[in-house]
Amino acid sequence: MIVTRELTKRYGRMLAIDGVDLDVQAGDRYGLIGPNGSGKTTLLRLVLGLVYATAGEIEVIHRSVPKHLGQVLPEVGALVEGPSGYGHLSGRANLRLLDAAGPGGGRRTRRTRIEAALERVGLAGVDGRPVKAYSLGMRQRLGLAAALLRGPRLLVLDEPTNGLDPHGIREIRDLLRELNANGTTVFLSSHLLGEVAQLCTRIGVLDRGRLVLQEHVDRLQAETGRVVIRTPDSDLAAALLDGRVESRTGDVLVVEHPDPAGLNATLVGSGVRVSEIGPERRSVEDAVLQVMGTGSDQLDRATPP
Repeated sequence: MIVTRELTKRYGRMLAIDGVDLDVQAGDRYGLIGPNGSGKTTLLRLVLGLVYATAGEIEVIHRSVPKHLGQVLPEVGALVEGPSGYGHLSGRANLRLLDAAGPGGGRRTRRTRIEAALERVGLAGVDGRPVKAYSLGMRQRLGLAAALLRGPRLLVLDEPTNGLDPHGIREIRDLLRELNANGTTVFLSSHLLGEVAQLCTRIGVLDRGRLVLQEHVDRLQAETGRVVIRTPDSDLAAALLDGRVESRTGDVLVVEHPDPAGLNATLVGSGVRVSEIGPERRSVEDAVLQVMGTGSDQLDRATPP
């Protein structure tokens, strides 16, 4: 869906994007993570033909960009650098103007598509207030509705949950999963590490303009060689496994052991009641922070709702 080769963008002496080889595959929910200033928005703007590359190549849906941008845009929905529009007009009026001006719109189905898009993002009951009276979360939802107007094959979204409350974040996450399940490839940027880990199937890490990691999320969550045990008999378990318990919090023990099934058999055979047992896996957060430099302290690592 999106392929870049040695993509580079300079602004004077500043190197904003440095030789990026991006690979967003059909069916992905691909999350581009990085601290503020890492180049995420610039990369999205390059992909959408909003700025021109200094060097390198870009393909979107098997077509060269910006050369064949006019053929690509009808199949792409985008929300970059926040929703834009006419503040004195209502949300519906803004969507009507946007649909009329954009490629691939159909006048006969415009009203139906606008109402469907508003309903999908939770704005079906929005009144005729001007957009300038909307909250940030409402404007973000309206921008997402604009991106969905024509049923795109590819969604390109810059911080799509910006300004939303926890309930709204969950709704947008569920919507993106539903769209993806129905065939839409999702490519989004975020500095919310927890949100990307929970939503995305693949992840790219951008640090100072360089793509330092690109991998499937499930592959990042590799087993550590330790076993996590939950037991009401934690004292007895700790005594039996003396010297192999690496940490203990309440009724949860982390034990150095290569075989969870064998360990479970040993504990149960010794009279230990085991509530849960399984291999410990590395978190996506650990994998991301391992490849990043000092800019990683700008990432929001909070677990999303």
